[in-house]
Amino acid sequence: MTSVPKAPRTAEVRVPRLIGLMAVDARESAAKHGLLLAAPDRPDFPLVVLDFVVRQYPPPDTWIPRDAVVTVWFDLGPDEGEGGAGVREPRRPGPPDGGLRQELDEPGNEVGAAL
Repeated sequence: MTSVPKAPRTAEVRVPRLIGLMAVDARESAAKHGLLLAAPDRPDFPLVVLDFVVRQYPPPDTWIPRDAVVTVWFDLGPDEGEGGAGVREPRRPGPPDGGLRQELDEPGNEVGAAL
């Protein structure tokens, strides 16, 4: 029976790319590399499964001591405050006069309605 030699345990490890991974996968990847994870924006981090990592520190490919902590942040959902698709108010100034503005009325003004 032959065995596969294990890589030597080094004092420093390379930080994996965790951005884009679900929380459960990020924890597993960090553990494989000998690192710990912390999530300051999620006090329930040990229970988080499906949220995606959107930022990490230190950045990927950085060499840090084994058993060091990598901090990750998650995208908050629409019901959690600052998540979602961002600002949705109309942007001003609008397009210049002409083009479609000549063919279409402004929103709220029905065609043929008295002003």
